[in-house]
Amino acid sequence: MARASTTSDSFNAVAEPRRREILTYLAGAERPVGDIVAALGLEQPSVSKHLRVLRNVGLVRMRCQGRQKLYRTNAEAIRPLHEWAGTFERYWQHQLNRVKELAEATVRQGSTNSNSPTPNFKENR
Repeated sequence: MARASTTSDSFNAVAEPRRREILTYLAGAERPVGDIVAALGLEQPSVSKHLRVLRNVGLVRMRCQGRQKLYRTNAEAIRPLHEWAGTFERYWQHQLNRVKELAEATVRQGSTNSNSPTPNFKENR
């Protein structure tokens, strides 16, 4: 099966780390290309190319103010990415809760057992 083009699929577009950097930077506010170039330390043609890909898949919007082009994120287009990533966020939150519960139980066990000055961490299998 052929891989989807980065210009037609938002998931493939954000697979490129520099595009994710640009999206992160634009999440704070609308910015001109020059600010993106300066903040991220990338070459202007490279930033323009990445912005074009992000625009083509709808993740950013552009408006002109005089001769300046201003870019901002498109929250609605980012929503499917966020929802998909949320699946993994729930997984990791569950894992962190399990670690927390195990640590708390171990501390409780250690505090009730005066013969053991430090908690005894056992691998949970």
